[in-house]
Amino acid sequence: MKTMLILSMGALLLAGTVSAQAPVNEWQAGVDKMKSLVQTNPEQASEEAGALLKGKNKKNVDLVTSIAHVYLNAGKLTDAQEYLAMAKKANNKDPKVSVLEGDIALAQKNVGQACQLYEQAIYFDPNCKEAYLKYAQAYKSASPSLAIEKLEQLKAVEPDCLEADKELAEVYYSSNRFDKAAAMYAKFINTPLATEDDMLKYAFALFLNHDFEKSLQIAQKGLQANARHAAFNRLAMYNNTDLKRYEDAEKAADAFFHASDKADYSYLDYRYYGALLTALKKYDEAIIEYGKALEKDDTQTDLWREISDAYEMKNDYAQAIASYQKYYDSLAKDKKTPETLFQLGRLYYGQGTSSDTLTVQPADRMVALQSADSVFALVSEQAPDSYLGDMWRARTNSAMDPETTEGLAKPFYEKVMEVLLSKNDPKYNSPLIECYSYLGYYYLLKSDYPTSKEYWNKILAIDPANATAKKALDGIK
Repeated sequence: MKTMLILSMGALLLAGTVSAQAPVNEWQAGVDKMKSLVQTNPEQASEEAGALLKGKNKKNVDLVTSIAHVYLNAGKLTDAQEYLAMAKKANNKDPKVSVLEGDIALAQKNVGQACQLYEQAIYFDPNCKEAYLKYAQAYKSASPSLAIEKLEQLKAVEPDCLEADKELAEVYYSSNRFDKAAAMYAKFINTPLATEDDMLKYAFALFLNHDFEKSLQIAQKGLQANARHAAFNRLAMYNNTDLKRYEDAEKAADAFFHASDKADYSYLDYRYYGALLTALKKYDEAIIEYGKALEKDDTQTDLWREISDAYEMKNDYAQAIASYQKYYDSLAKDKKTPETLFQLGRLYYGQGTSSDTLTVQPADRMVALQSADSVFALVSEQAPDSYLGDMWRARTNSAMDPETTEGLAKPFYEKVMEVLLSKNDPKYNSPLIECYSYLGYYYLLKSDYPTSKEYWNKILAIDPANATAKKALDGIK
């Protein structure tokens, strides 16, 4: 239908210069009749074509090419080629003839020849919009740059050409240039040229370009026309989640999963839903959705980290650790960094220091802290220039020695202190104060008051208003 519309427009433009040709409205009904007959009654369709092409109409290029396209669109290449020959005989320099021949070449999967013929049409008529558009359509997958170049040429000839904007949007979208795609969709999205598919791709381009507000607006517009449209409901859930409008996101999720037609759920759908439920503190439900995401695509091992986070938020450290271990084990060797290992140690530390007696048994705390210490020791080995591994070993050993009677954390705090002092940077004042506080308290318990006072005074040199240091010094006096 689009091809016929453009051909009809071309015929109207040429009507003033080719006076021998009959007006389109005199033969269009016959061509339309052929469309309905070409498959069901080929003989009658042929008779209809013969009747249309009597007398001077054999020279009517618009009519001949229109009939050829009827056969071409019906997959009858031989018939289309016969009418192509007739059209060439009538006027082989008419751009519509070159376009037709290009269409036939394209149907034969000869893209290069087709585009040469579209170029030929443009040579015969630089304003032949159809040739520019078909050239771009032919090359938009194989060579997006050539398609864009041809469409830009059309825009130079006709700056306000919405069809060119539409094709540019398609090319940019299919080549993942979503910022440019969104800009092109915006130019025609509010015109009759825009389809529901255009609106959907525009909304996705905006979403992928992180313009969540605008993407949501377009998705909501799509839902006004069809409230059960799965893709628009999906985008409403995604965008509201990213905008942290969690109540609206939950409503959209309900519509997407329970009131959408022809929904085909992906791992990302369940992952987004899991993230949304986590934000709503519905951790058990979130874990179920993350599990569904893994069932859809078990290569998405990052999901184990998100499952671990959900378990941690509900204070189920045993499951959080088990899930994170699956995530860590799935990583490639170069991804097993000190940072990723550190998070495992942090979970063990959380289990060992948790005050939740329902989920963490007292007997498990020391085991967890010992595991945390082992992990942080590995972090220190893997990142010798960082103080974090030893700092967390200090905190872990302090937790294993809550009364500071054994001084288990002392060697680690001393090591951290030396590293931080060597950096001579005020941004490390907070961890330094932590080191000084532990060592000041340790020596206070040992009745080594001069050394204890030395550490409390170091704190005051950094933070003159530090209440803990002042109170300790007052007690020593």
